[in-house]
Amino acid sequence: MKLQYQLNIAFTTLLLVIMAVTGFVIYSLILDLLIQDEKAELEQKGEILVQILNQESRQPSVDQFSGFLQDQNLHLILYDRIQNAVLDSTIPRQIVNGFLSDNDFSDFDKELWGLGDNKYVTSRILFYPESTGLELILLTPLNDLQKVQHDFITKLLIVFLIGAIAAVILSYFFTNKLVTPLTRLKWQLKKVEKRRFDEIEPIKATGEIKEVEKSVFEMADELQRYMKSQQTFFQNASHELKTPLMTIQGYAEGIRDGIFDQEEKEKGLEVMVTEVSRLKKIINEMILLAKLDSEQTSYEPEKMYVKNSVDQVMERALPITSEKGIQISQHVDDDLFIYADPEKLLRALLNITVNGIRHAKSQVRIDVKQINRMITISIEDDGEGIDKDLIPQIFHRFIKGKQGETGLGLAIARAIVEQSGGNITVGSSDLGGAKFVIAFNMK
Repeated sequence: MKLQYQLNIAFTTLLLVIMAVTGFVIYSLILDLLIQDEKAELEQKGEILVQILNQESRQPSVDQFSGFLQDQNLHLILYDRIQNAVLDSTIPRQIVNGFLSDNDFSDFDKELWGLGDNKYVTSRILFYPESTGLELILLTPLNDLQKVQHDFITKLLIVFLIGAIAAVILSYFFTNKLVTPLTRLKWQLKKVEKRRFDEIEPIKATGEIKEVEKSVFEMADELQRYMKSQQTFFQNASHELKTPLMTIQGYAEGIRDGIFDQEEKEKGLEVMVTEVSRLKKIINEMILLAKLDSEQTSYEPEKMYVKNSVDQVMERALPITSEKGIQISQHVDDDLFIYADPEKLLRALLNITVNGIRHAKSQVRIDVKQINRMITISIEDDGEGIDKDLIPQIFHRFIKGKQGETGLGLAIARAIVEQSGGNITVGSSDLGGAKFVIAFNMK
């Protein structure tokens, strides 16, 4: 069932339940309110009649009020509380006897009297002085009030029905407005599924749906970039592997066919050994990247002090810096630590540092700082820096600068840093070259 229909059914069901409960409560209360109101009116009329009867010197008689009482659809009984007897009434004696047998006249708190299947609202007013024991009892049929009750409920149901129809129409309108963006978003996801990224269009939405739409488009962009990076990876990988293989094949065939002299053979063998070493390095780094991406168990984090890793980087980079005449410096606090795999993090720092040494003119600087709850490791050089067009792809596989080797070193560094719970970024250095910043949250 579609979401729109589910929402409409849920809203309509809730509306019907609320209306039913409301109608039941009103139906239960309306009769009590009508009885109380009718009783109050009877008391007012009864007091007026008592005043008139009190002014008469002779024995009170209710015959003079028969016309008035008939117009008001009222019945009147003149009752003597002392003798427990009915002195006079506007209703036949047989009915009065029925009232006497079915009801307790001495119960002054009873609001409703019964006579067979009929009910009557009563109001009792005493004559003054009370010592006379005379009491005027007014009665009105409950059927009239029940008719008013039924008429009121009928009109209320009509109002409820009209309101329910209007509410359902509004519900359909608003749910349609809510579901339509979701439907359009579904079609955009179908385009992502079919990899038709260029056909994706924004949709009009608000609130959480807008946030979902934004996430979907970000996911589509990231997926598109990933697919392009994979295509670039395979293209670059095939190129990186094809070039040394063709060199090895050419020299091997030349040596086999005897077209090289001794000197050329020796040179060819050296070239073949060099290219085989290069292939081995590329393959080993590709295998390492595959393991980092797929084998989480190969990563063993532990508490480690950053200064120890930086000192090891300085020691291992010393031969390269001495050969190129590059000055490398560091500034690290002794007590800063993170949780990472020491061996793999050393590999990441060494890859970035060697990359900086390769491009530096005279110096490379390593700084480790604590900023709030973050530990940052920055490695920067005074070289030519990284082209702005290359920065978004610098951590992709087989993406390398002018003096790059395999194009896998920075990709390996990023994979290790991200597995350590950190992130790595690149920008421009105050020294003039590139600046790589690795950030970790303190735990």
